Parts: sequence; C-alpha cells; structure tokens
Amino acid sequence: MIDDKNHTSAEIVHWDEKYSTEIEVIDTQHKQLFELTNKLFTACREKKDVLETAFKDAMHHMVEYVRFHFNAELKLLHALNYPDYHNHKKQHDDLIHEILTVVKEHDEGKKFVPNNFVRTLRDWIFSHIAVHDKAYSFFIHDQIKTGKLSKDKLKEIEVSIAK
Repeated sequence: MIDDKNHTSAEIVHWDEKYSTEIEVIDTQHKQLFELTNKLFTACREKKDVLETAFKDAMHHMVEYVRFHFNAELKLLHALNYPDYHNHKKQHDDLIHEILTVVKEHDEGKKFVPNNFVRTLRDWIFSHIAVHDKAYSFFIHDQIKTGKLSKDKLKEIEVSIAK
C-alpha cells in the first residue's frame, strides 16, 4: 500500500491521484487525513518520554478532523440522495467508535501500541477511499454524465459542506 518511491521515511501514507474522487472539497479533506496520519506515525517514532504527549496531541487532532470530514462527506451524500448512504455512514460510525475505544482504553492504562494503531488507521483510510469513496465518486460523476446533476449544483453543495 505504501509507495516507497514517493514517500519519505517520515510518512506512512502518501497522497496519489489514484485516490482522487474528483470532488475538490473531499480530495482536500482526504489529503488532510493523510497528513494527520503521517503526524500520528511521526509521533509514534518519538522517544518514550515525548511519545505520550506527541501521540495524544496528534490523536486529538485526528479525531476532530475525522469527525469534521465524515460530517462533510455525509452531508454531500445526503444532498445527492446517494443510494448507499446508510452503509457509508455505518462505516464512518464504526471507525469513530474504534478510535474512541482505543483512546479510552489508552487513557485507562490499557497496553497500547501506537504504531500498530496507526497502521490499522492507514489501512482503513486507504481501503475506504479506494473502494467506498470511489463508489460514491462514480455515482456522482454518473449523475453528471446523465444530466441528473449539474457541475454547478455539485459545486454549490461542495461550498456548503466545506464550512
């Protein structure tokens, strides 16, 4: 999954246009998720005394951004009456639940391996974007091709969800 030619040792994920949904606001947010995942990975590589604070801070930013992004994505899908909306929402809810469970367990002193968690998160992001987000991208672009959705209307929705 990691393209070793295109990323530095400080990155666990690297944006590639093959992940593009061709929906500007979503791609911008996905790139931010990649950046935050790399920050978590970098935090995992810190010395033990710095790891706790750096990872906790990076995790906090990731949780907040994931919620923001998922909310924006679901607003888009709802506005377009995406037929697989409920399944997509469930996938988002499941990941948020998993992240919050890991954070809670960590806070309660349960053994936690940050590097393993970041790799799990990376795999989820890659597979979700590559499969499920691509599916709604195809749906949206098919709606445009068949005249059921205009590019102007899509842009209007993008502007409204970017806030």
